[in-house]
Order: sequence, then structure tokens, then C-alpha cells
Amino acid sequence: MAIFPNRIPDLEVIFPKLAFTDYKVTSPRDQNYNCIAWAAGINQQWWEPDFMGQYFWPAEVPRIYTLDAYVQAYSVLGYKICDSFDYEQGFEKIVIYVNMSNEPTHAARQLQSGKWTSKLGREYDISHDFESLNGDIYGMPAVCMKRPSVD
Repeated sequence: MAIFPNRIPDLEVIFPKLAFTDYKVTSPRDQNYNCIAWAAGINQQWWEPDFMGQYFWPAEVPRIYTLDAYVQAYSVLGYKICDSFDYEQGFEKIVIYVNMSNEPTHAARQLQSGKWTSKLGREYDISHDFESLNGDIYGMPAVCMKRPSVD
């Protein structure tokens, strides 16, 4: 069983709200995937709509950094926009964060416990409270999407 640090002071500087919560580091650093992929349950490829096509992006979705394109990307996986960030039995939920310019910055997935899981850049995966990452870096949650659970 892997052992991860309980708390990471550098993360608490970047995301000050984490310092007041019981977040947990749930994986080692890994540069092979990002938060957009991780929110969809994928941990072996980087998802990004870069125009050069260096990273994976669903073929039927425009390679542009807009909220609509990110919603379309998750829609390909069966997610539909919903109106509640609250836990719902029988559903997997994701949330897309945007900055003040309404550009997507981050995505997180809800766990069965009701907490959320995020991949922080090229760093760690963590489980955290819903509002713990809100702020200057990732902005705020803009869209919640859900699909039926597969388990």
C-alpha cells in the first residue's frame, strides 16, 4: 500500500481553504494525466483541447478552451448538465471550474462519500470538500454534470 503525505504545506499556500479542511492526498505525483481526464475517471492520458493535437480530446468536440467545449467533451462520456452539486445516489458527478474570464481551469469528480477528488496539475490527486479549491487559481465551479453510476 502506498503511503502519501497527510498534508502538503505548499498546496495550502496555493489553495488556502485546504488548510482548514481534512483533505487527503490519494496518489503520488503523476504527469501522465490531468484534472480534466481525472474528473472523467481516466488516469493514463492528458486531456486538453490544444490546437496542435498533442493531447487527447474527443474528436467530435472543437479544440477550443471554452466552457461549452468542455461540457461537450464530458457529454461524449454520457454526462449531462444538472442543477445540483449535492450528492445523488446512483450518479457520478463532475464539476467544471472557470476563471473570471469564464475559461475552464479545472474539473473535479464527486466521490461516493460526497467529497470531491481532484488532480492538481502535474502533482497529486486529493480528496477534498466542495469549496476547498475555490479562489484565484481555479476560480469557481461553473457547471455540474452527472451520469448514471456504473457500479
